[in-house]
Amino acid sequence: MQQRKIQNTSVALTELGFGASVIGNLYRVTPVDDATAAVDAAWEAGLRYFDTAPHYGLGLSERRLGAALRGRPRDEYVISSKVGRLLVPNEEPCGVDTWGFVVRDDLRRQWDFSRDGVLRSIEDTLERTGLDRLDIVYLHDPDDHWRQAAEEAMPTLAELRDQGVIGAIGAGMNQSALLARFLRETAADVVMLAGRYTLLDQSALDDVLPAARELGKSVVAVGVFNSGLLSLDRPAEGMKYDYRDAPPELVARARAIAEVCEAHGTTLPAAAITFPWTHPSIINVTLGMRTPEQVVRNVKLQDQRVPDGLWQDLRAQGLIRSDVLAEHGGGRDARCL
Repeated sequence: MQQRKIQNTSVALTELGFGASVIGNLYRVTPVDDATAAVDAAWEAGLRYFDTAPHYGLGLSERRLGAALRGRPRDEYVISSKVGRLLVPNEEPCGVDTWGFVVRDDLRRQWDFSRDGVLRSIEDTLERTGLDRLDIVYLHDPDDHWRQAAEEAMPTLAELRDQGVIGAIGAGMNQSALLARFLRETAADVVMLAGRYTLLDQSALDDVLPAARELGKSVVAVGVFNSGLLSLDRPAEGMKYDYRDAPPELVARARAIAEVCEAHGTTLPAAAITFPWTHPSIINVTLGMRTPEQVVRNVKLQDQRVPDGLWQDLRAQGLIRSDVLAEHGGGRDARCL
């Protein structure tokens, strides 16, 4: 599988990444055997980028991912985790986590973007994963913590990067405007952009993607299915969009896009995975994968050829923004080292 480097660093990511949030029991229980088999299948398919976070299952994702990767040659894969949410004892447990993960709530999340919080978070992640180092560290959802994240957390990560302890640093969010500020105003190398450059939402073209291109920095695209609405050939009522039930007008738009995809001999989910590559600053698409079957499906979708004419037709019909691909060839041919 091809790799692309985070610009101005030595860290290279395979074009498809393994998102480990779901093996932290996101929305439902994932048996540990399934989680391990999913990581094994990803490895066999050539994926070498794995992303996790303390937030995912109150540390369960990190523990499972670290155990599944144990014994693999450490120099052959890239792993990222995140800081900003420390896991501390929960003084008032209710029995189950209230953040969408089906795990016991003996721990709780505590926002902390201080220098000490960042260092403690990394140390705790290394202990949970059993790893000797992290390749990428992102600030996790610092939406309401800009000052501390920019003035304390990011300089701390920059020191670790400059010392060679971490390969690359950045921030991951579900919005694009603040990610643009991190690229422009801090030492961030890369940002993880969730759901804001997809077939249904191209708002990142207003801020973070132009910033990345101008500054020579990199973007990892996640949430390309927008929580599920773009994950099936034929979108249906009741599917999720950005973690909520999709409104009827978006379901109708997704169906219209699916019809254009079918006319071009491809599918909606294949186009959804390929679409982020229409922008030259995006170097990786990472997908959540819960089982070996999901890994196989995602790899097959990623391997499907999506004709450039699809984007032209979607633009012409007003189904994607007119400035998509305005200056770039896009499609799979655009994926070059």
